[in-house]
Order: sequence, then C-alpha cells, then structure tokens
Amino acid sequence: MTVPLTGDPLLAAKLSVPFQAPGLVRRQRLLNRLTRGTEGPLTLITGAPGVGKTALAASWARSASAPGPVVWLTLDEDDTPGVFWAYVIEGLRRSGELAEDALGTPVCADDVDRSLLIRLASALEGAPGPLVVVVDGLEKARGKAVHGGLRFVSERAGPALRLVLISREDPPLPLHRYRAEGRLHEIREHDLAFTRREAVQLLRGQGPAPDDHVVDLLLEHTEGWAAGLRLCALAMARSEDPAAFARSFTASEQAVSDYLLTEVLAVQPEPARELLLRTGILSHVHPDLAAALTGRTDSGRILQNLARCHAFVEPLPGTRWYRFHPLFAEVLRAHLRSRQPELEPLLHRRAARWYAEQGRSAEAVDEAAAGGDWSFAAAQTVRHLLVAPILAGSGASPSADTFSRMPDDTPGARPALVAAACCMARQDVEGCRSRLARAEDGADGPGLEAEPADRLTAALLRLLSAPGPADEAAHRITALLARVPAEECIRHPEIEPLRLYGQACACLRGGRLQSAREGLEQAVRACSGDATVLLRHRCLGRLALADAVAGALTLAEEHGAASLAIADQHGIPDSHRSGAAGLALAAVAVEREELAAAAVQLDRAELLADTHRDPDLLIEWSVLRAQLETARGRWDAARSHLDGHLDEAAASPPGPAARLAVAYATAALARGDVDAAATALDHVPAEAGPPSHTVALAQVRAAADHPVQALQLIETAEESDAVTVPDRVRLVLLRAHRALLDGHEDTARTLLVQALDTARPEGLRRPFTEAGPWVRHLAAGLNGRSDSYAWLATPHGPADRRVVEELSRREREVLRQVARMMSTEEVAAELHLSVNTVKTHLRGIYRKLCVSRRRDAVERARELHML
Repeated sequence: MTVPLTGDPLLAAKLSVPFQAPGLVRRQRLLNRLTRGTEGPLTLITGAPGVGKTALAASWARSASAPGPVVWLTLDEDDTPGVFWAYVIEGLRRSGELAEDALGTPVCADDVDRSLLIRLASALEGAPGPLVVVVDGLEKARGKAVHGGLRFVSERAGPALRLVLISREDPPLPLHRYRAEGRLHEIREHDLAFTRREAVQLLRGQGPAPDDHVVDLLLEHTEGWAAGLRLCALAMARSEDPAAFARSFTASEQAVSDYLLTEVLAVQPEPARELLLRTGILSHVHPDLAAALTGRTDSGRILQNLARCHAFVEPLPGTRWYRFHPLFAEVLRAHLRSRQPELEPLLHRRAARWYAEQGRSAEAVDEAAAGGDWSFAAAQTVRHLLVAPILAGSGASPSADTFSRMPDDTPGARPALVAAACCMARQDVEGCRSRLARAEDGADGPGLEAEPADRLTAALLRLLSAPGPADEAAHRITALLARVPAEECIRHPEIEPLRLYGQACACLRGGRLQSAREGLEQAVRACSGDATVLLRHRCLGRLALADAVAGALTLAEEHGAASLAIADQHGIPDSHRSGAAGLALAAVAVEREELAAAAVQLDRAELLADTHRDPDLLIEWSVLRAQLETARGRWDAARSHLDGHLDEAAASPPGPAARLAVAYATAALARGDVDAAATALDHVPAEAGPPSHTVALAQVRAAADHPVQALQLIETAEESDAVTVPDRVRLVLLRAHRALLDGHEDTARTLLVQALDTARPEGLRRPFTEAGPWVRHLAAGLNGRSDSYAWLATPHGPADRRVVEELSRREREVLRQVARMMSTEEVAAELHLSVNTVKTHLRGIYRKLCVSRRRDAVERARELHML
C-alpha cells in the first residue's frame, strides 16, 4: 500500500512495536504507571536520548497490559503532517478499529483537511472499547500541524481514545490545562532513571553479578541513565579489570562518548553546539556566565531550549542556573580538548573573573586553578579568608586538593601562604613553616600585604604550626578579626575554633595541661555546622588525649569515642582522620593495664597519616608504644621506640620533651638502670618540666636511695596545682614505700589505701604495677581495712579479649546478618534500615574491630566471642 499524496509505499516497520533488545530489564514499577496512565486520555513520556522511553512503551505494548488494541507509530524526520495522519489511519485500519475505506486518506503533504480529522474523531467516538495510539518520536514532527491535529482529535474523540506520546521534549499542547483537569499522566526523565535494583539486574545480564561497590560507582557516574548504564556494562564486561573500570570516571565517559556526540551534540544547531562546547567545562552554568564564555547575547534562550529538549541540560529549580549531566560534561570537555586544546584554560580563566565579579570567591578559585592561573586563585583565597576552610578540612571548595598542581615556585606571598595552608591541612608542619617564612620575607616576589586578611592568614598559620608558645599569635588573630569585614567572619565560622584549637595545642606542647583542656573544650563548643565537622573530630581527639594524660580516663574514653563516632557518621576517610582519638583510647588502656586493647588502638592509629606527620602525635605514639612494651616487660623494645626522639628532647617543647624523658626513665627504672633513667630526665631542665617530670625525678632519687632528695622533690610536686591524678597516685606510693622501708608498715598501708582510693574512680593500675612487687605484699595485709584492692587485682576481663569500644546493639545485629553472607541490601531489608545506615554501621564495626573487610570482621568477632 502507498501514501497517495507522495506515492511512497507505507513502511510496516513504522507501524510495528520496536524490537526488544536482549537483556532488557523488566521495570514493573514503570509498566504499572503506564497501565494506570492509559486509564485516562493522555500519557506523556519525555526524557533525554537513551533514558528508555521507547523501550518502556514497547515492553508495555507487548505485555498485554493495555486496555485495548495498541496502534504504534514511529515518526521520522521527514514525515509531513499528511504522511503522519496517513500512517495513523492505516494503523487504525490494521487494528480492525476502522473500516477499510471509512475515512479516506490525506491529500496534502504539508497539512491535513479538517474534515478528515472530524471524521476520524467521530469514528473513534463510536469505538466499542478503549483504543491505544502510541506516537514515538513526536519531537520530530514538523511545525505545529501534527500537534494541533492531535489536540483536536484527542479532545473530540471521546473516552475510547488513549494517546501515549513519546518525545524528547514537551509537545506544544496545553499541558497545564490537562494537568488541572486530570487528563494527563506524565512519566518524566527522573522517573525513568534506573533504581539500584534495576541497575543490578541490567549488569547481571552482561556478566557475573557485580559487587555493591561497582553498582554504586556506575550509578553515580551515569545517574541512572539507561543507555549509559548499558554501554558501561558492555564495556566493563570486555574489561580485564571490571572493578577498575567502575572506579574510573574516564572509562565511563569513553564508553558513552560516541553515543552522546552523535545523539545529543550533533543534532543541535550550530549556536547550541558552540555554547555546549564552551560551557561544558563547567558543571553548572548561568546564562550570564555562558554569555561571558561565548560572547552571545542569546545564551539564556539557547540554554532554555536545550533544557526543554532534554539535551542533558536541566534547570536548577528556583534559580536561573542550569546543570549538565556529569558524563555529558566530561564528553564535551574531551571533545573541546581534541578540537581546541588551547581554549579550555582560557575559558576557565574567564569563568574565574566572572565568578569573582559576582562575589562567588570559592568558585572563582576553583576556575582559576582549573585554568592554571595560580596567582589569581591564591589572591582570591587569601583575600576572602578561604584558607580557613582549607585548614578546617570542611570538604568545601577550595580545598588542599584544589592547589595540588600549583608549582612550588609560584612567585608572591599569597601563593606561599596558600601553599603553607595546604601543607598544614596535610599535617606537614615543617612544610607549613618553611612556606610561611617564604611568604613573610618576600624573597621570591612581593612580600606580605598589609591587608588584614593577609595578616590574619599568616597569624593563623603561625599559631597552628608554632613549636612553642602561641598566646601572642592568638591575641593577634582576635585583633585582626575586628578589622575584617563582618560578613567575611560570618561566612567562615571555622576561624574561631581554629584559633582556639591552635592555642590549646600550643598549651599542650608547653606542658600547660589544664589550659589545653579548657581551650579544647571551648574549641569543641565553637565547632558548629557542617563546615567544622572534621575540625570537631580533631578537637575531640586532642581533648581526649589531654584528658588521658591528666588521668581523666573516663572523660578520655567519652571524648575519644565521640571523635571516632563523628568520623564514622560523616564518612570521613582514613586519609583525613586524626590518630589523636585512637592514641587517647590506647593511653586509657595502658593506664588500666588492658594491654591487648592498647596494642589494637596503637596499631589502628599508626595507619593514619597525621600520627606520623604531626610531631606531637608521633611523639605520643612513641611514648605509648614504649609504655606498652614496658608493661609487657620488654624494656629494650620500649627504649628503642624512644631512642630516635630522646636526643631531640632538649629542643622540643616542654610537654613532649617531658613525656619522652619520663617514658624513657620509666623503662630504665623497670630494668633497674637508675643511671640511664637519670640521664634521660636530664634532657629536660627541672625548672622547665611539668610536675610529671618532677615525680619521675623523685622516683629516680628514691631508687638511688637518696630519700632526702626524693622527699624534697615529692613536696615540690605536691605543691603544684598542675599535678595529674596518675602522678598524685605515684607521689603517695613513693611516700608509702619510704614508710615501709623505714619500718612504719601501718603508715605505709594507710598511704596505700589513700593511693588506691585516688586511683579507683578512673581504674588506674599502671602506677601500682610500676611501683614494684612491694605493693602486692603490702596490700595483702590490708585485712579488710579497704576493699579498694579487689578492683586492682581483677582486670575488666582477659587482656587478650578486650576491645576498648564495645559494639552497639545495632552493630551486633548487622554483624550477625553479615556472618550469614548477606549483601548490604539484604541486611538493610532484613533489619528495615536504609543501605547507607547499614554502611555506616559496617564502618563502625570495622573501626572497632580494627579490620577492613567483612570476612575479617566476622572472624575477629568470633575470636572475641561476639558471635
């Protein structure tokens, strides 16, 4: 049969339901929606190329779910209105709903006689039952004649006609009125995005079942775009390393590149193609920004048209901004680089200036960095106090990663300041100090600007990296903040907690333990909101460490656990976590003689970068490792952990220096080497050392049988307001031992009871173990005068089975399901939790059990009799 008005034969393929590709995923949720939609007169399916519009409708048409016969018509680019209606009428005839020559056929190619449409509507009005007409590719219809005819027929054909229109863009129909009247059912692009379950089904159709991480990565790259998922799945099946393919965004971009270039970019008119290529360097674009990059005054209209035709450009609700699909943006960038490689950095620099003019300094920095304009990026960073979020690790932009490609010899003070901040963010204290010095002396270009923001940045870096007292720098920051515009201070809530944190850490280094704890408590309270999550994690970790040194073990446990919980809840990666909390929990375990738990925490902290990069934490790790080895009777091993640091003690701040010297002296005394203990303590001047240093000197004098000197040192330490609980216990034990040696056994026992009562609230055991076997001998004769000795003799549990942090009830439930070999999704379904919640619990389990895999977690839990 032919079309009379053209003489061309009718193509059966245009009236046939499209072929279903192998491996098609049956998406029942959408099939049900389409079935519900065809209960009314009009169903509209719209979306970008490859989102699965046609596949969905074809699957539904073949499923026998339609309320009546289905007439399918696929449009081509050159179909005129007359050809379109000729095919519609032929489809209806073939369905048996119209008599062979009941209506006739169109006689004009570019239009259709109105009387034909009236006769068609009348014939459909008399249809005995529902009839579905599917029009696929409606965006290809020329002009408005086809849409006008569809509107006329649908509004007059009666309830039997059920139209299903498939298009890449909204047709020019009164959709707003149809919505208000309840005549329209819509399936939009976001509805067509693949869910996680559907993605798993699709990927399984291409090969072995993928693991959870692979599925998550591909969904993240494609955002559920059907064609993208399928193309990635096919490419991944051919890859030698599917997991590596899934991790690589570039691999995903290459898999879909030809499709997007052909189906999306090539079909656009030249102005739109040029705009897409120039603005594709961005993830989001504003019409005015597009105008700055293209020089076109009609950029807004072009973007609006691209969004309307679903060209992987979508408007952001409530704004004038538009967003590119990430894969499409990456394809555009790659295409631009291949055509005009010199243009991309220039466009980034233009974008940076536009953002700066709009007062969007963070975006200006990002774009300047992308364009390699490091001087401009650094100037914006310093001028607008963007160093604060870099130091706080807020996750906002810019970050230390933004400047990872900045050459180290970039001239000027501001690039040096930014480089110093990036070093500090990575806990590279020495690198920070050297770059800060370079910024301040101006040797490689203009020196430090007199602007408050420049001076404030330098003072903040000096405070955080200073090896010694930092009160002056902290006061200077406060004074400079008063000179900075108020809106900048409000915009950067990280500055005050950073100041408090830096000052408190300096107090800790100076041996001012109580001031450090108070400052860290203030810093924790000052951390509010998402911008200071990482800083709060660090502050709590340092506070826990200070608590542990002070002997406030219960508080140390609470603050350490809170620090780790923040890291777990917010998914802070190991590369950004601080080892301070783990060291604090290790210190608690050492003081309570829970040696296996201490070893676990030290091993865990050792894996974190800042434990080695931060001099204070590195010294603390070495001290705790030495204390652990001393408690195990491995004195040589203990001293070996300290040998590399002890020579530096004289040049170290008083706090770390004293910690090193006391730890070395303790190990030496445990071996009976009094001379080595005395030599170690000589590295720290007595007048500069904290009370712990004086206590250790008293222990050395007592061991050397110089009781008068020991007593003088004891009295000196007891007069200090800064003496810690562990050292207070040691002082009482020194007096008790002296009394025992002098034959005053009753006095010695009374003093021992006093020491036990002081230590009991915090569960302190180490001072008694270090004191020697006389403690047990003396305690055995207490004869009921105190029940304090029982807790000392009975640890909380076998040392090799203790875990410092117990698993929560929910974590145990998750672990039991994991032991049954259930996937993350299956665990979530079983426990009625979200998948993300299950992942959060798994991270907590891994941290607490010090493992990194499911199988290891199960095995470790069974060893500890948790399962």
